[in-house]
Amino acid sequence: MCLEPPRPREYSRMNLPLLSIVIVSFNTRDLLGRCLASVVHSPYHLLVASILDEEPTLEVAPAGYAVEGKMSCEVIVVDNASLDGSAKMVLNEYPGVRVLDAGENLGFARATNWGLREARGDLLLLLNPDTEVVGDSLAQLAGFLLKGGPQLAAVSPALLYPDGRAQHAAFRFPTLWMSLFDFFPLHHRVVDSRLNGRYQVPGDGRPFPIDHPLGAAMMIRRDALDVVGLLDEEFFMYCEEVDWCLRAARAGWSIYQLPTAKIVHHGGQSSGQLREAMLVELHRSRYRLFRKHYSPAFVRTHRAITRLGLAREWLRAKRRGWRGLMSQDELGRRLAAYRTIWSM
Repeated sequence: MCLEPPRPREYSRMNLPLLSIVIVSFNTRDLLGRCLASVVHSPYHLLVASILDEEPTLEVAPAGYAVEGKMSCEVIVVDNASLDGSAKMVLNEYPGVRVLDAGENLGFARATNWGLREARGDLLLLLNPDTEVVGDSLAQLAGFLLKGGPQLAAVSPALLYPDGRAQHAAFRFPTLWMSLFDFFPLHHRVVDSRLNGRYQVPGDGRPFPIDHPLGAAMMIRRDALDVVGLLDEEFFMYCEEVDWCLRAARAGWSIYQLPTAKIVHHGGQSSGQLREAMLVELHRSRYRLFRKHYSPAFVRTHRAITRLGLAREWLRAKRRGWRGLMSQDELGRRLAAYRTIWSM
């Protein structure tokens, strides 16, 4: 049974929303610093114009500070026991940013939920530390979200690689075709097609509905979070945004991408530190997602495709080891990861 989304709040110059940005950090000190710098210098004052369709007339508080009578943005960094001085850097260089020190690696979903519970905003941006906000993208996202219809739950930006190339950032919910192409990509045109869950971004930059964004950046309305709930903490990393969007869709909400809002995404900076472990987590999360939302037949077929793909990757890894292109330690870790995934 679908829940009817509540009517969005009305805003005026005297009743401006608070934007809360939640960033989960794990050993990405330098990138986190660049991310925070891009947030702090983002022109929030444009948000006033985007909400009211008028020229902005109010000054804006710096990110992380709340000043009475001015729009403000709070930034919360949840640090998952980084060893590179990330938390200390934030405290020293961005005193207006709140740091929550987990003391252990909580995983992405648990750490994000901690930040969301502490956040006070009407708008909630989940932002990866390996991102950089471009121009007035935060203002565009917030304005679109606030002016959207009562069924609008979240909006995401277009993502760019550091060299400016477009990155896939909007996807359809998983299918068995997508499972197949993950291991057997075939032609690049198929990989980039609708059959593989990719959207064709409108050339005129108009917003368009999507199933789910890449989790690097997603802005959510508080009203939607209250109905859909927090992230599922059984996902340590990966697929938690897909799960949230599936739950939102089934509760009657919609999600959009706004291509004119752009964020640079360096990609894989946290997960790349533990490559084999994160590969296992990716597949563990996929199985959890499919068992939770899909049929047993889907799960069985996905497992068959995965094992076929793993057999192929096993042979490739062994050949690389025989040719000296992969160290024995790396080969051992890779094969151990494949065995773990096979047993799921």
